[in-house]
Amino acid sequence: MIKEKIILGVDPGTSIMGYGLLKITDNKPSLLAMGVLLLNKTDDHYLRLRRIFERIISLIDEFLPSELAIEAPFFGKNVQSMLKLGRAQGVAMAAALSRNIPVFEYAPLKIKMSITGNGRASKEQVADLLQRYLKIPGEEMLPQMDATDGLAAALCHFFQSGRPQSKMPYTSWKDFINKNGKKCRDVAHNVSTKLNNIKK
Repeated sequence: MIKEKIILGVDPGTSIMGYGLLKITDNKPSLLAMGVLLLNKTDDHYLRLRRIFERIISLIDEFLPSELAIEAPFFGKNVQSMLKLGRAQGVAMAAALSRNIPVFEYAPLKIKMSITGNGRASKEQVADLLQRYLKIPGEEMLPQMDATDGLAAALCHFFQSGRPQSKMPYTSWKDFINKNGKKCRDVAHNVSTKLNNIKK
């Protein structure tokens, strides 16, 4: 059993990116840090992506996490929003992979189920249970729940780490494509179809 490790959890977004870091000591999690990166001060989408990459790198350099847990994008009806969110997630993953940190991806429903036992739990319910479970003082809780969403991804990964892994971590972009070939093709096909329908 690993005596100590740090997990970085990320809730990707193009307006606000939330993150949380858990320190695991003797298989017990505790809050190390959490916060948000505000991105809505600039309208340049590419500049936002650059800031996401740089922030993830700075968190890695400061806290030296051994693993990254990230919330998978929720695929809605808005094609543009879906593409932008996917880019934000990809940039965060690329930052971790560039430092040889394995990436673990969890669906929002999986994270909520892991934390609250209810896949349809609200952000407020997730934040409340995180605060109680990790014994976080009220003054350390942030108004933006993107931070607790990022922390929830980290705690979800901690809970899942003690169980047989259904998915192996991604160690490179090639590895990600190899393990998600059908998923990538399906997403590309769906986006292409929706874009064609818009043009019509």
